[in-house]
Amino acid sequence: MCGMPQPPVRSTSTRPTRPDASMSLLTNVMDHSLDDGYAEAAARKKAAGEGGLPKTLRAKLGLAAGLVLAALVVTVGAAQARVAAPVVAKEREELVDRIDRETATADGLEESVDKLRDDVSARQREALKASGDSDQADLVGILAGSVEVHGPGVKLVVNDAKEAGTGGDGDPRGTSGFSDTGRVKDRDMQRVVNGLWESGAEAVAINGQRLTALSAIRAAGDAILVDNKPLVPPYTVLAVGDGERLRDRFQASANGLYLDALREEYGIRTSISVEDDLRLPAAPSVIVRTAQPYTEKTEKGTS
Repeated sequence: MCGMPQPPVRSTSTRPTRPDASMSLLTNVMDHSLDDGYAEAAARKKAAGEGGLPKTLRAKLGLAAGLVLAALVVTVGAAQARVAAPVVAKEREELVDRIDRETATADGLEESVDKLRDDVSARQREALKASGDSDQADLVGILAGSVEVHGPGVKLVVNDAKEAGTGGDGDPRGTSGFSDTGRVKDRDMQRVVNGLWESGAEAVAINGQRLTALSAIRAAGDAILVDNKPLVPPYTVLAVGDGERLRDRFQASANGLYLDALREEYGIRTSISVEDDLRLPAAPSVIVRTAQPYTEKTEKGTS
Protein backbone atom coordinates (compact mmCIF):
# COMPACT_ATOMS: atom_id res chain seq x y z
CA MET A 1 0.00 0.00 0.00
CA CYS A 2 1.52 3.16 -1.13
CA GLY A 3 1.09 6.10 1.03
CA MET A 4 1.28 9.74 0.28
CA PRO A 5 4.85 11.01 -0.17
CA GLN A 6 6.19 12.82 2.92
CA PRO A 7 7.96 16.16 2.56
CA PRO A 8 11.67 15.99 3.17
CA VAL A 9 12.74 16.85 6.69
CA ARG A 10 15.60 19.35 6.95
CA SER A 11 17.80 19.18 9.93
CA THR A 12 18.61 22.72 11.06
CA SER A 13 20.86 23.63 13.95
CA THR A 14 18.96 25.66 16.52
CA ARG A 15 20.98 28.70 17.91
CA PRO A 16 20.80 29.13 21.64
CA THR A 17 18.76 32.10 22.81
CA ARG A 18 20.72 34.90 24.54
CA PRO A 19 19.63 35.64 28.06
CA ASP A 20 19.39 39.36 27.24
CA ALA A 21 17.50 38.88 23.98
CA SER A 22 14.49 40.67 25.39
CA MET A 23 16.64 43.79 26.27
CA SER A 24 17.66 44.77 22.78
CA LEU A 25 17.96 48.49 23.48
CA LEU A 26 20.21 48.01 26.49
CA THR A 27 22.28 45.45 24.60
CA ASN A 28 22.76 47.83 21.70
CA VAL A 29 23.91 50.61 24.03
CA MET A 30 26.43 48.34 25.72
CA ASP A 31 27.78 46.93 22.43
CA HIS A 32 27.98 50.32 20.72
CA SER A 33 28.79 52.73 23.51
CA LEU A 34 30.85 54.98 21.21
CA ASP A 35 29.12 56.83 18.42
CA ASP A 36 30.17 55.71 14.98
CA GLY A 37 31.24 59.22 14.02
CA TYR A 38 33.54 59.49 17.03
CA ALA A 39 34.97 56.06 16.32
CA GLU A 40 35.76 56.98 12.71
CA ALA A 41 37.39 60.28 13.73
CA ALA A 42 39.56 58.50 16.30
CA ALA A 43 40.59 55.96 13.68
CA ARG A 44 41.59 58.72 11.22
CA LYS A 45 43.66 60.57 13.86
CA LYS A 46 45.37 57.35 14.81
CA ALA A 47 46.20 56.60 11.17
CA ALA A 48 47.55 60.12 10.65
CA GLY A 49 49.60 59.99 13.85
CA GLU A 50 47.73 62.90 15.48
CA GLY A 51 46.50 61.16 18.65
CA GLY A 52 48.24 60.39 21.93
CA LEU A 53 51.55 61.91 22.99
CA PRO A 54 53.50 64.20 20.63
CA LYS A 55 55.52 62.24 18.07
CA THR A 56 57.91 64.85 16.74
CA LEU A 57 60.98 66.13 18.59
CA ARG A 58 59.73 69.71 18.47
CA ALA A 59 56.46 68.79 20.09
CA LYS A 60 58.24 66.79 22.78
CA LEU A 61 60.57 69.72 23.52
CA GLY A 62 57.56 72.08 23.78
CA LEU A 63 55.84 69.77 26.25
CA ALA A 64 59.01 69.44 28.30
CA ALA A 65 59.46 73.23 28.34
CA GLY A 66 55.89 73.69 29.56
CA LEU A 67 56.39 71.22 32.38
CA VAL A 68 59.66 72.88 33.40
CA LEU A 69 57.99 76.32 33.40
CA ALA A 70 55.13 75.08 35.58
CA ALA A 71 57.58 73.50 38.03
CA LEU A 72 59.60 76.75 38.10
CA VAL A 73 56.50 78.82 38.94
CA VAL A 74 55.58 76.48 41.80
CA THR A 75 59.15 76.50 43.13
CA VAL A 76 59.43 80.31 43.02
CA GLY A 77 56.07 80.68 44.78
CA ALA A 78 57.12 78.32 47.55
CA ALA A 79 60.45 80.12 47.96
CA GLN A 80 58.75 83.52 48.20
CA ALA A 81 56.36 82.17 50.80
CA ARG A 82 59.28 80.86 52.89
CA VAL A 83 61.08 84.20 52.60
CA ALA A 84 57.96 86.25 53.47
CA ALA A 85 56.96 84.11 56.47
CA PRO A 86 59.66 85.45 58.84
CA VAL A 87 58.88 89.03 57.78
CA VAL A 88 55.18 88.59 58.53
CA ALA A 89 55.95 86.95 61.86
CA LYS A 90 58.29 89.81 62.79
CA GLU A 91 55.69 92.44 61.87
CA ARG A 92 53.11 90.58 63.94
CA GLU A 93 55.44 90.48 66.97
CA GLU A 94 56.12 94.22 66.61
CA LEU A 95 52.39 94.91 66.45
CA VAL A 96 51.73 92.80 69.55
CA ASP A 97 54.54 94.61 71.41
CA ARG A 98 53.11 97.97 70.38
CA ILE A 99 49.66 96.98 71.61
CA ASP A 100 51.13 95.84 74.93
CA ARG A 101 53.01 99.12 75.36
CA GLU A 102 49.96 101.23 74.54
CA THR A 103 47.83 99.13 76.89
CA ALA A 104 50.34 99.62 79.70
CA THR A 105 50.38 103.35 79.01
CA ALA A 106 46.58 103.50 79.12
CA ASP A 107 46.54 101.55 82.39
CA GLY A 108 49.05 103.98 83.87
CA LEU A 109 46.97 106.98 82.80
CA GLU A 110 43.83 105.39 84.24
CA GLU A 111 45.61 104.79 87.52
CA SER A 112 46.74 108.43 87.58
CA VAL A 113 43.18 109.57 86.91
CA ASP A 114 41.93 107.43 89.79
CA LYS A 115 44.51 108.92 92.15
CA LEU A 116 43.66 112.45 91.09
CA ARG A 117 39.96 111.73 91.46
CA ASP A 118 40.51 110.39 94.98
CA ASP A 119 42.54 113.48 95.81
CA VAL A 120 39.80 115.77 94.51
CA SER A 121 37.18 113.86 96.49
CA ALA A 122 39.24 114.15 99.67
CA ARG A 123 39.66 117.89 99.18
CA GLN A 124 35.94 118.27 98.55
CA ARG A 125 35.12 116.40 101.75
CA GLU A 126 37.49 118.65 103.67
CA ALA A 127 35.82 121.69 102.12
CA LEU A 128 32.40 120.42 103.15
CA LYS A 129 33.56 119.89 106.72
CA ALA A 130 35.11 123.35 106.88
CA SER A 131 31.96 125.02 105.60
CA GLY A 132 29.95 124.55 108.84
CA ASP A 133 29.41 122.44 111.92
CA SER A 134 30.46 118.79 111.79
CA ASP A 135 26.94 117.32 111.95
CA GLN A 136 25.75 119.45 109.06
CA ALA A 137 28.91 118.62 107.11
CA ASP A 138 28.40 114.88 107.68
CA LEU A 139 24.80 115.12 106.48
CA VAL A 140 25.84 117.08 103.40
CA GLY A 141 28.59 114.56 102.71
CA ILE A 142 26.16 111.65 102.94
CA LEU A 143 23.59 113.30 100.69
CA ALA A 144 26.25 114.37 98.21
CA GLY A 145 27.80 110.91 98.17
CA SER A 146 31.25 112.22 99.08
CA VAL A 147 31.71 110.02 102.15
CA GLU A 148 31.39 106.29 102.81
CA VAL A 149 28.23 105.29 104.67
CA HIS A 150 27.01 102.17 106.43
CA GLY A 151 23.85 101.19 108.21
CA PRO A 152 20.61 99.25 107.83
CA GLY A 153 18.71 99.21 104.57
CA VAL A 154 17.50 96.99 101.74
CA LYS A 155 19.23 94.88 99.11
CA LEU A 156 17.41 94.73 95.78
CA VAL A 157 18.68 92.41 93.04
CA VAL A 158 17.38 92.80 89.47
CA ASN A 159 18.42 90.34 86.75
CA ASP A 160 17.52 89.50 83.15
CA ALA A 161 15.04 86.73 82.44
CA LYS A 162 16.50 83.25 82.04
CA GLU A 163 15.63 83.24 78.34
CA ALA A 164 16.28 86.88 77.50
CA GLY A 165 16.30 87.53 73.76
CA THR A 166 15.45 90.01 71.07
CA GLY A 167 11.85 90.91 70.35
CA GLY A 168 10.41 89.82 67.04
CA ASP A 169 9.53 93.35 65.97
CA GLY A 170 12.95 94.67 67.03
CA ASP A 171 11.36 97.13 69.47
CA PRO A 172 12.66 96.66 73.05
CA ARG A 173 9.62 98.51 74.37
CA GLY A 174 6.18 97.92 72.98
CA THR A 175 3.06 99.95 73.49
CA SER A 176 2.70 98.48 76.98
CA GLY A 177 5.80 100.32 78.15
CA PHE A 178 7.47 97.17 79.49
CA SER A 179 10.34 95.04 78.26
CA ASP A 180 9.33 92.50 75.65
CA THR A 181 12.77 90.93 75.56
CA GLY A 182 13.20 89.85 79.18
CA ARG A 183 16.27 92.08 79.38
CA VAL A 184 16.66 94.78 82.02
CA LYS A 185 16.91 98.25 80.46
CA ASP A 186 18.35 101.51 81.69
CA ARG A 187 14.89 103.01 82.18
CA ASP A 188 14.01 100.06 84.46
CA MET A 189 16.96 100.85 86.71
CA GLN A 190 16.09 104.53 86.63
CA ARG A 191 12.64 103.76 87.97
CA VAL A 192 14.05 101.40 90.61
CA VAL A 193 16.52 104.01 91.90
CA ASN A 194 13.97 106.83 91.82
CA GLY A 195 11.52 104.63 93.70
CA LEU A 196 14.08 103.93 96.42
CA TRP A 197 14.87 107.64 96.78
CA GLU A 198 11.19 108.46 97.02
CA SER A 199 10.69 105.70 99.59
CA GLY A 200 13.23 107.24 101.98
CA ALA A 201 16.65 105.94 100.95
CA GLU A 202 19.53 108.03 102.29
CA ALA A 203 22.23 106.56 100.03
CA VAL A 204 22.08 104.26 97.00
CA ALA A 205 24.69 102.23 95.12
CA ILE A 206 24.43 99.90 92.10
CA ASN A 207 26.99 97.10 91.81
CA GLY A 208 29.23 98.92 94.26
CA GLN A 209 29.03 102.28 92.49
CA ARG A 210 27.65 105.10 94.62
CA LEU A 211 24.96 107.31 93.14
CA THR A 212 24.66 111.03 93.70
CA ALA A 213 22.08 113.64 92.81
CA LEU A 214 23.92 114.16 89.51
CA SER A 215 24.40 110.50 88.56
CA ALA A 216 23.15 109.44 85.16
CA ILE A 217 21.87 105.97 84.22
CA ARG A 218 22.09 105.47 80.48
CA ALA A 219 22.32 102.68 77.92
CA ALA A 220 24.94 101.84 75.30
CA GLY A 221 23.53 99.01 73.23
CA ASP A 222 22.50 96.29 75.67
CA ALA A 223 24.84 97.59 78.42
CA ILE A 224 23.65 99.83 81.24
CA LEU A 225 25.99 102.67 82.18
CA VAL A 226 26.12 104.50 85.50
CA ASP A 227 28.15 107.69 85.15
CA ASN A 228 29.60 106.24 81.91
CA LYS A 229 30.76 103.04 83.62
CA PRO A 230 29.24 99.79 82.33
CA LEU A 231 27.43 97.44 84.68
CA VAL A 232 27.11 93.67 84.37
CA PRO A 233 23.94 91.84 85.43
CA PRO A 234 22.72 90.92 87.95
CA TYR A 235 22.24 94.48 89.16
CA THR A 236 22.57 94.68 92.95
CA VAL A 237 21.08 97.85 94.40
CA LEU A 238 21.95 98.73 98.00
CA ALA A 239 19.95 101.44 99.72
CA VAL A 240 20.69 102.68 103.26
CA GLY A 241 17.69 103.68 105.35
CA ASP A 242 14.99 102.31 107.61
CA GLY A 243 15.04 98.76 106.22
CA GLU A 244 11.50 97.46 106.75
CA ARG A 245 9.84 100.79 106.13
CA LEU A 246 11.95 101.37 103.02
CA ARG A 247 11.04 97.94 101.65
CA ASP A 248 7.32 98.30 102.32
CA ARG A 249 7.08 101.81 100.89
CA PHE A 250 9.00 100.82 97.77
CA GLN A 251 6.91 97.72 97.10
CA ALA A 252 3.71 99.75 97.44
CA SER A 253 4.93 102.58 95.20
CA ALA A 254 4.27 102.94 91.47
CA ASN A 255 7.88 102.04 90.68
CA GLY A 256 7.67 98.94 92.87
CA LEU A 257 4.50 97.86 91.05
CA TYR A 258 6.29 98.52 87.74
CA LEU A 259 9.03 96.12 88.83
CA ASP A 260 6.42 93.52 89.79
CA ALA A 261 4.87 93.82 86.32
CA LEU A 262 8.26 93.22 84.71
CA ARG A 263 8.67 90.08 86.80
CA GLU A 264 5.20 88.66 86.16
CA GLU A 265 4.85 89.54 82.48
CA TYR A 266 8.39 89.24 81.14
CA GLY A 267 10.25 86.94 83.53
CA ILE A 268 12.70 89.53 84.85
CA ARG A 269 14.04 88.17 88.13
CA THR A 270 13.94 90.33 91.25
CA SER A 271 14.46 89.88 94.96
CA ILE A 272 14.42 92.32 97.87
CA SER A 273 15.59 91.77 101.44
CA VAL A 274 16.10 93.83 104.58
CA GLU A 275 19.73 94.04 105.74
CA ASP A 276 21.07 95.00 109.15
CA ASP A 277 24.31 96.62 107.97
CA LEU A 278 25.17 97.77 104.45
CA ARG A 279 28.38 99.51 103.43
CA LEU A 280 28.36 101.90 100.50
CA PRO A 281 31.57 103.45 99.17
CA ALA A 282 31.99 107.13 98.48
CA ALA A 283 31.32 108.35 94.97
CA PRO A 284 34.51 108.44 92.87
CA SER A 285 33.88 112.02 91.82
CA VAL A 286 31.63 114.66 93.35
CA ILE A 287 30.76 117.94 91.67
CA VAL A 288 30.21 120.70 94.21
CA ARG A 289 27.65 123.30 93.21
CA THR A 290 26.16 126.16 95.15
CA ALA A 291 22.71 127.68 94.94
CA GLN A 292 21.93 131.37 94.89
CA PRO A 293 18.79 133.00 96.22
CA TYR A 294 16.31 134.03 93.56
CA THR A 295 16.07 137.78 93.04
CA GLU A 296 14.93 140.09 90.29
CA LYS A 297 18.57 140.85 89.55
CA THR A 298 19.27 137.16 89.07
CA GLU A 299 16.31 136.88 86.70
CA LYS A 300 17.57 139.81 84.62
CA GLY A 301 21.05 138.31 84.52
CA THR A 302 19.80 134.95 83.24
CA SER A 303 17.34 136.35 80.72
